[in-house]
Amino acid sequence: MDSFTRRDFVGVAVAGTAFALTAGAQTNEDTQALTNPVDCTLTINGEKHTLQVDSRTTLLDLLRDKLQLTGTKKGCDHGQCGACTIIVNGKRINSCLSLAVMNDGNEITTIEGLATGGKLHPMQAAFVEHDGLQCGYCTPGQICSAVAMLQEVKNGAPSVVTPNLAQIGTIELTDDEIRERLSGNICRCAAYVGIVAAVRQVAQGVNA
Repeated sequence: MDSFTRRDFVGVAVAGTAFALTAGAQTNEDTQALTNPVDCTLTINGEKHTLQVDSRTTLLDLLRDKLQLTGTKKGCDHGQCGACTIIVNGKRINSCLSLAVMNDGNEITTIEGLATGGKLHPMQAAFVEHDGLQCGYCTPGQICSAVAMLQEVKNGAPSVVTPNLAQIGTIELTDDEIRERLSGNICRCAAYVGIVAAVRQVAQGVNA
């Protein structure tokens, strides 16, 4: 015992605390994994997944943590920034606000599923061409949102800035329309000029 110094004691105490915390975390994870299991079948980027998930798991966490589709980003986790935007049955949603079990049977497209055969989706290529990104963290959500938004316009869905709502025909996708329709996707780097230009290019059919 004479050789057991104060430094040795501190080292043992720290190691013991770390072990206890790690064991506790593992126990919590194991317990959570067995809580409220629900069978769920999702088609993601054309691939069918049959899974057993906790009924409280968000679609965002399922994509990132269970399926390793980390292109979809977790930003605010409150549906306010748009970083987690994906496309479900052709419509854009904030995946952080949707439970995985709510999407049983749905067709889901993430940023990983937009490119085909090694070729970028026209929207992805346009973002690159027009520097519609800087740090890139919000970019997957921006692109998924933009792709689904163009389909909304094609379907005749108006926005707040669409004129003559009583006589809607073909909607002209002006810069104001683009800004309004993508206002739920925040870019903290403020690459908005490039984003609008990229969306405008794809909307006009350039390189599509």
